Amino acid sequence: MTRKDAIRNAATVFFAEKGFKDTSMSELSKATGVAEGTIFYHFKNKADLFNSVLASLKEEILGEFDRHFQEHEYDTGLEMMEGAIACYMGLAASMEDRFLIIHRHDAYELAKENTACREHLEAIYNCFIDIFERAIRAGQKDGSVGEVSAKNAALIVLAMADGLVRLNTYGLYHGSALYGELMAMVRRMLKSAN
Repeated sequence: MTRKDAIRNAATVFFAEKGFKDTSMSELSKATGVAEGTIFYHFKNKADLFNSVLASLKEEILGEFDRHFQEHEYDTGLEMMEGAIACYMGLAASMEDRFLIIHRHDAYELAKENTACREHLEAIYNCFIDIFERAIRAGQKDGSVGEVSAKNAALIVLAMADGLVRLNTYGLYHGSALYGELMAMVRRMLKSAN
């Protein structure tokens, strides 16, 4: 692992635990044993480091989805959607710390003024939407999904799944207890009238 990767990995933990605003570069320096000047050699500033964490997170998520779809075969697009939701929920559980980064409000505050941050956040959410949309389109081809707007339906599915993840993350409710209901609602929403 390179020094740059070690800094990014440590920053990921800090950003997840403290958020962007409350992460201190001096704390990161102490935790990594790397001088602040070295951190700034690799990353222009804290926002650049945060954007690097987001880019790395997106690649990790895409890699996990690719692995999932290589290991699982689905007969219908509807089954593919169910598999994609299961993968999303599994990732949110196994990568809870990294998902917390994209669920923190200060990331979106930074995105208002930092175009690169906004683009990284959009790219992460677009990868989820694209995967769900691909399953819907496959289901429309094979007849397991009815005539719905694939993009809008994918957004709704993401909103429902991500809402359950957030309930879990914030300790408000065990969103995983509603997993069966989520899947039943998605099936009803997408099922073909045929």
